[in-house]
Amino acid sequence: MSTTSLKLSDQLKQRAVAAAEQIGLSPHAFMVQAIELAATSAEHRADFVAAAKTARERTLSSGKGYDAAEVHAYLKARIDGEKPGKPKAKSWQS
Repeated sequence: MSTTSLKLSDQLKQRAVAAAEQIGLSPHAFMVQAIELAATSAEHRADFVAAAKTARERTLSSGKGYDAAEVHAYLKARIDGEKPGKPKAKSWQS
């Protein structure tokens, strides 16, 4: 395990110490947990953006997409416990 130094403003360090005390962690454990959470969040966002770009390219190359009103109706019906048919992809290019 490596050691890393962080330069924090006095105000931020005080906030971190106070937050750590409130949840029963040492300031060190709190900061490690915060960095872990931030790294995981950044990874999830990168995965989401990559999936969105792939879906966009697939949509552009196929020329097909889903009508938003049909998708919303489908999701509402599912939430209401119904078993509607899935919306069909339609050509949107002229």
